[in-house]
Amino acid sequence: MKVKADEANYFGIGIMQHKRGHNIGTLWRSAYILGASYIFTIGKSYKKQTSDVLKSWREIPLFHYDDFDDFYKHIPYNSKLVGVELDERAELLSEYEHTPRAVYLLGAEDNGLPEEVLDRCHDLIQLPGTNSLNVAVAGSIVMHDRISKLPTKLP
Repeated sequence: MKVKADEANYFGIGIMQHKRGHNIGTLWRSAYILGASYIFTIGKSYKKQTSDVLKSWREIPLFHYDDFDDFYKHIPYNSKLVGVELDERAELLSEYEHTPRAVYLLGAEDNGLPEEVLDRCHDLIQLPGTNSLNVAVAGSIVMHDRISKLPTKLP
């Protein structure tokens, strides 16, 4: 897919039911460096962590949603919800064509995304391998893949 220079190109990335707060801090830092417009949490709020040494909260916002329905109501207009999950329906990240306006959703490392959430995603992608990566690492890989395939204005 070729993106026109004047076409809006933005993305957000977040975690549903995260287990460890430092993963949010690490994801926030990576999101800022790799050009995300915002990050978010679903189900558990974020407490400040030392892993965000760049103080990314000054650069891009973090939104919190109480549950998936609250989050789903607030997805930006004309954006695709892209679930990141080891699932037989998911396309390999290496073959995926990122949409110009996307919201990437990661699940907790031990449970992943619930089936009812996967069913509501517009696209599903997965990283290679048979086991779950650390959620902040997985998110960073997805964002790197995105900026390598789509033109993005980095900070």
